[in-house]
Amino acid sequence: MNKRRRLNTTSSLKSYPETSTSFRSYSAREKEPDWEIAISGDLGDKESDLVSRLVDLPRGTRGTIFFDSPGGSVYSGLTLASLIRLRQLDVAGVALGECSSAAILPFAACKHRFVTTYTTLLFHPVRWQSEDDVRFEEAAEWARHFKIMETDFDRLQAQLFGCEQSLLDKWTRPGRFVSGPELVEAGLAQLIDPFSAEDQWKAIEAR
Repeated sequence: MNKRRRLNTTSSLKSYPETSTSFRSYSAREKEPDWEIAISGDLGDKESDLVSRLVDLPRGTRGTIFFDSPGGSVYSGLTLASLIRLRQLDVAGVALGECSSAAILPFAACKHRFVTTYTTLLFHPVRWQSEDDVRFEEAAEWARHFKIMETDFDRLQAQLFGCEQSLLDKWTRPGRFVSGPELVEAGLAQLIDPFSAEDQWKAIEAR
C-alpha cells in the first residue's frame, strides 16, 4: 500500500551569506536582465516546476521572486530555500498576498525581503499529516523523528531571517497571523506600497 505523508509548516541560518566572486565579470553580469519568478498556490503542487526554474538560473544572478502561497510541504519549502542559498542567488522576495507555512522558508532565504500593508504570513509549528493508516511502530518512529525536525526547522527559520529564535517562537506557538507592517517593525522586511502613485519598483531595484 502506498503511503503518503506530508509535513506542513506555516509558522512555521546565519543571515544571508556573502556573495562569493563569480567567474563572470561584473560588467557582464550588469548586462544580464534580472529574472522574475512567481511562487503561488500550494508548494507541493508546483515543486517540480519551481525547482527546475531555480536550477536553470545562472548561479549568483539577480532576480525577484513574488510570493502568494499558503504553504504546503515543508520539504518543498526547504528545497526551494536551499537552492536559493546554495546557488547564491541575489533574490528580492516580494510577499504580495499570503506567504504562510512552508512558503515562509524560501521567503526568509531571500537576501532582500519586501512586504505590503496587506501581506499576511501565518507562522505555526511543523505539522504532520497522513492520509493512510500507519502501524504503531511507524507512528512511534515518526513521532521521534518529527520532534527532531520541529526543533531543527525552528532554528533554521530564525537563521534564515537573521533574528533571534525567541522572536519567531512568539509567533509560531501556538500560531499567529503576522501582518506585513509587523514583519517590518521586527526588522525582517521592507515595506512597499504597490498602490502608491510613486514607482515602488525603484525600491526593489535599488536593493
